[in-house]
Amino acid sequence: MRLIVFLLSLVSFNSLALTAEPPPPLAARAWMLIDQTTGQTLAAHNPEQKVEPASLTKIMTAYVVYGALRDGRIKRDQIVPVSEQAWRAPGSRMFIAPDQRVSVDALISGMVIQSGNDASIALAEAVAGSEAAFVHLMNAEARRLGLAGTHFVNATGLPDPAHMTTVSDLARLTTALIRDFPEDYKRNGEKAFTWNKIKQPNRNRLLWLDPAIDGVKTGHTASAGFCLVASRRDGPRRLTTVVVGAPSDNARVQETLALLHYGARAFDAVRLYEKGQAISQIRVFKGRQNTVGAGFGADFVLSLPRGAAAQSERIQVEVLSRQPLLAPVQQGDRIATLRLTIDGKSYGEHALVALADVPVAGVFGRLWDTVRLYFE
Repeated sequence: MRLIVFLLSLVSFNSLALTAEPPPPLAARAWMLIDQTTGQTLAAHNPEQKVEPASLTKIMTAYVVYGALRDGRIKRDQIVPVSEQAWRAPGSRMFIAPDQRVSVDALISGMVIQSGNDASIALAEAVAGSEAAFVHLMNAEARRLGLAGTHFVNATGLPDPAHMTTVSDLARLTTALIRDFPEDYKRNGEKAFTWNKIKQPNRNRLLWLDPAIDGVKTGHTASAGFCLVASRRDGPRRLTTVVVGAPSDNARVQETLALLHYGARAFDAVRLYEKGQAISQIRVFKGRQNTVGAGFGADFVLSLPRGAAAQSERIQVEVLSRQPLLAPVQQGDRIATLRLTIDGKSYGEHALVALADVPVAGVFGRLWDTVRLYFE
């Protein structure tokens, strides 16, 4: 395989400055602001420091449960027996009891909305047979997602010296949750849930303060402090924040709002490419067509520091493709990578997909390309 680099024309955009205003000072142990749409880190403090996630752990618990639903290992209407371990779980609770009939779907609401430790353990047992076995699944998903600073010991977030993560990993995990399970994620925006005649509000008070915020999760223990992951639609992009170790519930809310408003204020959302726009033509061998357009499946919007109207910067665009690319190619297949650089500063690498199908050529076309590949 050869790596082919296409150096495209430099693209000029007006009103782009490369120096953003500094982020506000925040009263928290570690925090991070990302443009989730592109994966850009817009601001961070101690992003790789090991921290206790508290109930932010339940973001991964939910991720594993949703994967089990997707794969058919459990069903939403499945009745789950409530074990004594789940029933006696300390901390925040859904208030399930061993004599109750409770479904997977109700347990998910109890975990996501009410932050129930009892619901989390019951779901873990439904998926894997025991909480300990479920934790193995959590750590396997953490490795698959590249969460190098994360290790889980339980499904709830109750304190344990070995139960650690980083705000960088939490941001990456939240991105995966919203990307891979967008319909299930909507439950994070529900404001209340009632079980056993007990109505409990969502602990994320931001849902009442800003209608553009649709999640994600709060957490608190005495040792972890007050924690909050929040995500907000901001025009064509999604801004996500992670705040860990704030001194109070009010502080985590105010610091998160300050960080989200900073992201919206200090960074312009610049649309570089439209959905379906062919950024480059990639060569295809043994196909009915010799090339296929590479682009994005949705508008590609980059967060860039806001600047004066008269200022202009230049963006260098490279498309990297591993060759030979062999047919068949299906629309949506990842076939190349877009690399953006501005004045020597990397603005990330982003997957490009095939914009059309390329079926396999006939026998003579395949033979001809086999000869071409041999000599090339």
